[in-house]
Amino acid sequence: MFERFRSEFAPLRDATPVVGSAWRDDRLIGVAGYVEFVGEFGGASFGGGLYRVHDDQTGPRALELVVEAFPEFAGRMRPFGYDWLGRQFAVDFGRDDAGQPHVLLLEPGTGEALEIPLSFAAFHDEELIEYADAALAAGFFEDWSAGHGDVLPLERNACVGYRVPLFLGGRDVIENLELSDLDVYWSICGQLRRGTLNLPPGTSVNQVASDG
Repeated sequence: MFERFRSEFAPLRDATPVVGSAWRDDRLIGVAGYVEFVGEFGGASFGGGLYRVHDDQTGPRALELVVEAFPEFAGRMRPFGYDWLGRQFAVDFGRDDAGQPHVLLLEPGTGEALEIPLSFAAFHDEELIEYADAALAAGFFEDWSAGHGDVLPLERNACVGYRVPLFLGGRDVIENLELSDLDVYWSICGQLRRGTLNLPPGTSVNQVASDG
């Protein structure tokens, strides 16, 4: 298991310190392959921060941020990794195949949750290998990093966020990206998402106020 991931991603592992240890969440340890995977890659960063695996410090915090932004998924998911855009990959216990839960992608910049019909193991050994551009926006990262090599690899608490979220009309272009603190970015996007969920399509948002 994870031979393909190991072959493709291990050479891309960043020389960044792992602050915590493997996140042995009670629900995650029951997912096929999870214990083996985090035992080897927990807390690792790959390709300059293109893809990162949670540890016992970043995982619980990510769970808090995701539940705050996407309360409809509270109780049914656990994040296990995140990408350079700050998007969280989670095991979704509300969807499964043969008893193995599928993967969920939660995007702060679009305000969307995308269902990936693959198990945790298949996500790493198939999706990230065969469809890295679609799964991790790898081509977009390459374009952005060409002019920002001085901040690579990304710190574990950093991401590249949208100045104006796409769900508020922001453009999906490099000029709309900026280096952000992961917690701050998720908190702001989460507040904005919750505040706009019930607005009619096409509503113009002219003022933003914190609900904190």
